[in-house]
Amino acid sequence: MSRPLIGVTTSARFTPAWPFLALSVWIAGGRAQRITPKMQRVDLDALDGLIIGGGDDIGAELYGGAAMLNARVDPLRDELELSLLDRFWRAATPIMGVCRGAQIMNVFRGGTLHGDIHAVYVDAPKMRTVLPKKRVRIEPDTDLGRLSGVDEIVVNSLHHQSVDRLGEGLRVAATDASGIVQSVEETGPRYRLGVQWHPEFLFYRGPHRRLFRGLVSAAKAPAARMISETSTS
Repeated sequence: MSRPLIGVTTSARFTPAWPFLALSVWIAGGRAQRITPKMQRVDLDALDGLIIGGGDDIGAELYGGAAMLNARVDPLRDELELSLLDRFWRAATPIMGVCRGAQIMNVFRGGTLHGDIHAVYVDAPKMRTVLPKKRVRIEPDTDLGRLSGVDEIVVNSLHHQSVDRLGEGLRVAATDASGIVQSVEETGPRYRLGVQWHPEFLFYRGPHRRLFRGLVSAAKAPAARMISETSTS
């Protein structure tokens, strides 16, 4: 088939992540369609895959958390992404969550979040960087491990929320040295992967690039075929 079309949700505001996400999808063999709360004419039936991108905090009312005064939320985006997950989760459509995207995948499945990781993981370094500075351990026998081809990955860090209680049907795929969840995935065979970092900013590194390649490969596959191989490039 021609390049599969991957929907990518972002804020309606300018976001530097969008061009990097589009580039990462293109390098992987797909093409990206931006989706924001203000875009009303996206043909969802044409999408072969979905990326829930990073950005604003998720409204605390969606997971029973406490509202934070310094949180920047986008209720319209929350509503959009939850509706997209509801639409595509039941199908074979591959889904990747990036940072906020991993968190809202967990919320969609009934899980909860830590509104501020530093209030819970008090000894965790206060790291905020787009550069690969944090080491993350990948759990054995996970899709993340098979797709990335490594058991430890160096990532960036731009978040202050994280997964708390896991949503139904999800498992932890990676954690950092402080014990903060860095990746979740569905326990079944479909491509349902959420990562707490921003792999689009690290497209020049093979393990991160392979996550997008896995998504695009799954988007090319018939509905009956799921994650089956990992590229080594």
